[in-house]
Amino acid sequence: MNNYSIYHDLHINAHINKVFDAITNPEHLINWWPLRCTGTPETGEVYNLNFTDDYDWYGKVIKAEANKSFHIKMTKSDKNWNPTSFGFDLEKSENGVVLKFQHTGWLSCNDEYRQSSYCWAILLQGLKNYIEKNVIIPFEKRA
Repeated sequence: MNNYSIYHDLHINAHINKVFDAITNPEHLINWWPLRCTGTPETGEVYNLNFTDDYDWYGKVIKAEANKSFHIKMTKSDKNWNPTSFGFDLEKSENGVVLKFQHTGWLSCNDEYRQSSYCWAILLQGLKNYIEKNVIIPFEKRA
């Protein structure tokens, strides 16, 4: 059985603490990704990622190292996302941070996988704009 993965790397012109906070703190996550969110960035903790009442998803933190990495294994979502994990690895660069994103464990290269790959690219651009320019795209206009 093949597994499919999504990878995106982007440079963010900000301090690494600010980037880590934006990808782990529910108060910041809701400004670029879900509508509502709860969770604590500690291994074993559970995040609730609420997009709508029909898309009220959960994931377990499988890796959390301050200012280095943050990864979640989906535990309650839809059949396409349930086997997957997504995460962010951060590296300091000359003018900020290189964010290396991955979403692994997809069972097929189906429409949901392809749409998610596209949406992640758009959302990560939104994350970059949120961190660098404090731009918040209203939830209903996100990817």
